[in-house]
Amino acid sequence: MIEVKVKTEILKKSLSILEKVNLGQRGVADGNYEEQKVGLIGQLTIYDLYKIDHPNFENSQFDGGYDIIINNKKTDIKTMGRTVDIKDHYVHNFIGLQKNYENDLYIFCSYNKKRDVIQICGWINKDEFFKKCSFFKKGAKRYRDDGSYFNTKTDLYEIKNIDLIRINNLNDLKNVGKQD
Repeated sequence: MIEVKVKTEILKKSLSILEKVNLGQRGVADGNYEEQKVGLIGQLTIYDLYKIDHPNFENSQFDGGYDIIINNKKTDIKTMGRTVDIKDHYVHNFIGLQKNYENDLYIFCSYNKKRDVIQICGWINKDEFFKKCSFFKKGAKRYRDDGSYFNTKTDLYEIKNIDLIRINNLNDLKNVGKQD
């Protein structure tokens, strides 16, 4: 896993974008402000590491389900906000409405809000994701390590952190998608 301190300019840019536009446009189970902010922080951090400009979110339409093209693969960046560091048995998730988006692979990140760091955990191609993931119907009760739980707002897919192809350094990040 790569751990990256969130740059002040990335945090400011995320807040600036969300002042102008609501990125949740599905109409069902759209991310709230905090979830959109976490997603943007992860996405902008990845763009920064690749040294590429981010898209113009203020004028953008639906992106087709991917955020960046890496090694000719349409890649969706998924970031979950947490208050602790990621562990191997923790899960990454996304809602069922995103299943048929036109992406080839996923990069999963975790944003530790207390330490203000993005942990770039790993990646997986879409076909492998759906072979390894767990599916939970809308309303399912999902338990956390601390005994707390939440009911899913919509159908949900989850994959354990341990089931991802690890990204341990910037070279691994640069080579995402080449191994599949």
